Amino acid sequence: MSVIAEIIDTLENKVEKLILKIKRLDQNTQELKIELTKSAHIIQTQSNEIEALKSQYETLKIANSLLGSDDNKRDTKLKINSLIREIDYCIAQLSD
Repeated sequence: MSVIAEIIDTLENKVEKLILKIKRLDQNTQELKIELTKSAHIIQTQSNEIEALKSQYETLKIANSLLGSDDNKRDTKLKINSLIREIDYCIAQLSD
């Protein structure tokens, strides 16, 4: 009978260890999920910042071209022509 009692005690100890291991793994999983969420937020913030900086860069390129720089004159002319077309379209819409 004592052999069965030892086997039962051993099983109980192993089950307790497994339960503790599962709890630690669950906690680790939760921590990793939180870290993943934070990382995703940081990536989104940085993506937004990159887009804003690209927009500022384009604006500065156009402003530099308008101030007489020979670089990007073609882009500036195309942008101005595009704006003129948009204005003409708006005037045509208002005329109707």
